[in-house]
Amino acid sequence: MRQLEPDQCRSAGVGARAGRGGPARRLFDAVLFDRDGTLVEDVPYNGDPEKVRPVPGARVALDGLRAAGLRLGVVTNQSGLAKGLFTPAQMAAVHARIEQLLGPFDAWLVCPHDDGDRCGCRKPAPGLVWDAARELGTVPRRCVLIGDIGRDVTAALAAGAQAVLVPTPVTRPEEVDAAPWVAADLPAAVAEILRRQAALDPATYRSAGVATAVSGFGDVAAGGVRRPARRVGTVLVVRSDSVGDVLVTGPGIRAVAAGARRVVLLCGPRGRAAADLLPGVDEVIEHRLPWIDPDPNPVTADDITALTDRLAAVAADEAVIFTSYHQSPLPLALLLRTIGVARIAAISDDYPGSLLDIRHRVPTGVPEPERALSLAAAAGYALPDHDEPTLRLRPTPPPPPQVGAPGYVVLHPGSAAQSRGLPVDLAEGVVRELVGAGHRVVVTGGPGEAELTARVAGGLAVDLGGGTGLAELAATVSGASAVVVGNTGPAHLAAAYGVPVVSLFAPTVPFGQWGPWRVPVVRLGDAGAGCRDTRAATCPVPGHPCLSRVTPREVLDALTRLGVPPSSPSPRATRTVTAVGRSGR
Repeated sequence: MRQLEPDQCRSAGVGARAGRGGPARRLFDAVLFDRDGTLVEDVPYNGDPEKVRPVPGARVALDGLRAAGLRLGVVTNQSGLAKGLFTPAQMAAVHARIEQLLGPFDAWLVCPHDDGDRCGCRKPAPGLVWDAARELGTVPRRCVLIGDIGRDVTAALAAGAQAVLVPTPVTRPEEVDAAPWVAADLPAAVAEILRRQAALDPATYRSAGVATAVSGFGDVAAGGVRRPARRVGTVLVVRSDSVGDVLVTGPGIRAVAAGARRVVLLCGPRGRAAADLLPGVDEVIEHRLPWIDPDPNPVTADDITALTDRLAAVAADEAVIFTSYHQSPLPLALLLRTIGVARIAAISDDYPGSLLDIRHRVPTGVPEPERALSLAAAAGYALPDHDEPTLRLRPTPPPPPQVGAPGYVVLHPGSAAQSRGLPVDLAEGVVRELVGAGHRVVVTGGPGEAELTARVAGGLAVDLGGGTGLAELAATVSGASAVVVGNTGPAHLAAAYGVPVVSLFAPTVPFGQWGPWRVPVVRLGDAGAGCRDTRAATCPVPGHPCLSRVTPREVLDALTRLGVPPSSPSPRATRTVTAVGRSGR
């Protein structure tokens, strides 16, 4: 067993508290609301309190949030003030009437400007969300915003908050397509917020009745009752897939590590480099699982015997099998049963028979890190109170010297799946646009992408293509002011360091599940393109239309929205590149 770094010790205080928000492991401290069309019926430029009409179910839903200890705030564009269509006093009267009908709010944040004023507070700019989080004593990543149009979603994501879109007749179809989380109405949005908050708490699952009442998706195999959080010996955790898949499972693995004396991670060769970066892992076993790997070897008796023997040598007391939503844990659960693993937990929509002791189910659309954390909670494991539910990594070496001082923009044009990489012409144009605007750009790529990155860098940017391993790439990302990337592994590296992301996201997989988690992000691309939800590794539509229509100028504008000025040193760069330093982001 290798020596653990200080940040990996089970008792180490490596997480960040966030103001007065209670345990850091809580997902949300506050819920923010758009006003018109979300809390109350949209009456254009309303200055008359008698015209205030709450949307159906609003008061009961808000009272449910208050009862759960969540703080409430309103973030609203009111350009009628700039246009002179109502006065501040009239607006105050409208707000007083809203509170009379819906109960008190802890903060009201209003943008009084018009679009032409180019302020930083008018949604889709993130200023109101930043200010609301500050006034509510928390940080944006611990907030969720409910709104009815794309501007609300864009503002929330750019600030680092989560966003729920509740469509109305004025919501455009493309706004619905691009939203990471869509609810039918306000009560449904609130119910899902409360469900997702509860899903990370083992207390939710301590009896089948509580699990059914609170989450609606947990159950217990063979009629057993889930045990409370406890400390056990050796736990085998499994995540056999690519780098990004392993990275987003990190919070769930840390939760298991908080309650286990030893954690052994089984992963495949494509995710091994990421496994070596995860805190809380004591030992890594690398083996290609033919029912998971996208390029599987034939199933042979010798290979299965070798895997079974290796797992038997672990002598695991328990196993937690993490999978993506389209994968099955049952083949591995069968092997683990044959070697006597006494307690096995996994997410499974398929009937598991006696293969699972804890059969967990999760609704579609939940972010993959939350999905993993909810499985850990169902198995009785939770992050310690001091450990925030974010992606985190072990300490890495310093960035390569050729990248220069921190504050550059990382552009990662490639992907292991061609469908999720950036069109080459677009990537070349982005480099020219950003360099022309005064940004320093570092182009990164894997071992087989040196030709691609050389072309994209074009002598204008630093080219690291094929010259770094994953740990060095992570270190490079840690010194960036922003990362421009498709939906691939480096987006999750950025999330682990709190580095803002311009996400050119091909919609082959759902953005709400696979987008950068709990980090400021601007999404670009056609979310309703023909490849949507196909999981295609190779673009199935000629011309890569989901990304080819993005312009370099849009990427530059996205950096501006994220608050990334040209050649600005990143505040993260002043911190030592260690897991303790990262945890405060």
